[in-house]
Amino acid sequence: MQLTNISDIQGQIELVSGLHIGSGNAEMHIGGTDNPVIKNPVTGEPYIPGSSLKGKMRSLLEWRAGVVSIADGKPLGFKHLPRLSGEAAVQGRAILKLFGGAPEGAGKDDKLVAEIGPTRLAFWDCALDATWVKAMQDKNLLLTETKMENMIDRIAGVAEHPRNTERVPAGARFDFRLTLKVVDGEELLDDLLRGLRLLELTGLGGSGSRGYGKLRFTRLTRDGDSLMERLAATPA
Repeated sequence: MQLTNISDIQGQIELVSGLHIGSGNAEMHIGGTDNPVIKNPVTGEPYIPGSSLKGKMRSLLEWRAGVVSIADGKPLGFKHLPRLSGEAAVQGRAILKLFGGAPEGAGKDDKLVAEIGPTRLAFWDCALDATWVKAMQDKNLLLTETKMENMIDRIAGVAEHPRNTERVPAGARFDFRLTLKVVDGEELLDDLLRGLRLLELTGLGGSGSRGYGKLRFTRLTRDGDSLMERLAATPA
């Protein structure tokens, strides 16, 4: 097994609807929001954690491969591969190559772990595009918005339990980057692009069923060569 190349994949994520990825801050502040978004502690600007992209993309690919029930709702691991067959086995192996998996439970057959090899994908946190930030600042606009929500009493017809959620507004752009290791000349780009297409169709972050987190990838390249046509032609 030999590392033959490391592809640099770059582009931008453009929000089609407001995005909320929570900060996990359970403390309430006077005049603050109930649900703040995660922000860079140095710049104070919202960002998309690489872990959010990786976790959502992996989950979507596992659902598409039909392996979620076999893994009992947990991330697919090496110990699950012997239970897969046909196309599910092919996709399962690709998922473990791309995202990795714990070797625990693989049994005495270390050959399987050796065949899969190292994790191919590395995700980076996505910062806001500097030109978009400057455009917002030039217009004296904030980098986030506060969306009010409530529950409607079906009988009385009145709003109850109001709360506010902080979101990065539609139109915001984030710089996107990941690296893809190529081992022994293998080609896993189609599997990666399928994950990106699934993200475009399902969204990212919380409250997706209420319209949050719709996104699209733009200016996508691999080692400087455009991937946009190939992404558009990739079936989800």
